[in-house]
Order: sequence, then structure tokens, then C-alpha cells
Amino acid sequence: MLRIAIYGRNITKENENTFLDLIHQLSQNNIEVFLHKKISQKISAHLPEKLSHGTFNDNNDVISKKINYLISIGGDGTLLDTTTIIRDSGIPIIGINTGRLGFLSSVSKEETSLVVQSIINQSFNIDKRELLHLDSSKPIFGNLNFGLNECTVHKTDTSSMITIHTYIDGELLNSYWSDGLIIATPTGSTAYSLSCGGPVIYPSSKTFVITPVAPHNLTVRPMIVPNDSTISLKIESRGGRFLCTLDSRYKTAETDIELTIRKADFAINLFRLKEKSFFNTIRNKLMWGADQRN
Repeated sequence: MLRIAIYGRNITKENENTFLDLIHQLSQNNIEVFLHKKISQKISAHLPEKLSHGTFNDNNDVISKKINYLISIGGDGTLLDTTTIIRDSGIPIIGINTGRLGFLSSVSKEETSLVVQSIINQSFNIDKRELLHLDSSKPIFGNLNFGLNECTVHKTDTSSMITIHTYIDGELLNSYWSDGLIIATPTGSTAYSLSCGGPVIYPSSKTFVITPVAPHNLTVRPMIVPNDSTISLKIESRGGRFLCTLDSRYKTAETDIELTIRKADFAINLFRLKEKSFFNTIRNKLMWGADQRN
């Protein structure tokens, strides 16, 4: 019997029916359902008694309960949360979008039944997405020191910009005088980096993109480097602190900490319907190439 875990940040009026409909469809097809504990507590009262389900909380649970797939219901931020549950287990993530843009969560809520049938028929694609790994001279994120989208450093406590001394494989690339710096994976190239003028990078490209945030310089531009590079950062700040993020997680750190970013030693498996591709997603979601003549 297949076992599918369902995760969401919250139950709202907008997404409640999506949760209920999905649970109902999975149960009808003899698929064992597990709900994240915080979701289970909120939705159990709305479920018929015959729709029983298990619960899960963390990485240990999805492994010990032999989960086959994890479905994320929400937006891209919700899907990014699930990477900290899946980690290096290889369990495929299915993103159903009930948020706004839904670039990573590429399945619409109207396509829920199509997802269920695709799982039953084993008719779908898996995209392997590489992550980045953050090491620091003092612990910042504990063992959740990886990101699917990006790692950023940013000014904090003050409006003054910071200086980020950036090295590639030990050689100085540049000292960025800016509000911050983004180190993005190809998956993250369509997120924060894109907002700061970074390029769109095809997901399977073996690269990182280094994108400055509001640099006080007319000559620095985003830089693409191989993802087998080691990127080291040393930060100077008037306040002696900076903000460090990994995807949607963030911590404030002291400037005596040195950061090292490299490719993680595992990848995330993203479910994709056969009818969809990266190119039609950027056309439909980002209006790539939109032109009244086309």
C-alpha cells in the first residue's frame, strides 16, 4: 500500500477544501494518508470517521513510517519548508499551489485528481534539484544548513550597507558594498536573485549565481560560477552583525563568523506532471517572452 504524507503551513478558508478533497481521493484509492501534526489537529474535525489517517512531525517520522511521497499544499514557501522534513531521504515532493505564483508548487488545486491518478499509474516525471550547503565557523542553522533556493547575507539593525568579501576557491572575487548578497542555485534563480537582476538558469545546470543586492557600484553584475566551487564570505558591518538566510529560514549572526557555501551532497526530487515543463512554467507564471505579436 502506498503511503503519502501531506504538509501545509496552515488551514485557511481558501485551502481547506483542497486538503479535504485530496484526503478523500487518496483514501478512496486505498492510499494510506499521514497528515502533519499541526494540520491534523485543525482538520480532523472536518473529516468523516471512515477517513482515518496517521500523523507525522519530522524527518525521523517520514523515514520510520516509510512514506512514499510528500504533498505540500500552499505556495512555494510551504514547499521549501518540506525540504527540512524530507532532507536526504529522496522522498519525492509534490507541490499543490493554493498560494499566489506557485513556481515550484506547479500543480494547481484543480489538478488534484490528475496528481492522484498520475501516482497510481506511475505516470509522472521526477526533477532532481541540487541544493547548496552552508558551513560556518560558528553554528548558525544547526543540521538544517542547506537550501534549495538560496543563501543570503543582508544588512540588519541599521540602514548602512555592509561589505561582503567574496572568495571563489580561495581567490578573491570581489568586495561587495551593498545591502546584501545572494548565492542562488538554478532552482533559486527564479526567486530572490531574479528580483535583483539575476539571470534565469535552467534547473539542471551545474551552477550557482552570485547576485548583489542594491550594490553601490555601477560595475558589479551577477556572476555565474560552477557549483563545484567553494564560495567563502567574510562580512563587515558597522553594527557588527548581519542577517543570514537559507530559503525562508533566517538568523542574525556576528561578523566574526566566516561562511562557506558549496553544493550539498544530496538532491531533492520534485514531482512534475508529464504535461508540464520548465519552459511552459516560465512562460505561464513569469510571462517569459510575453509579446502581443506572439
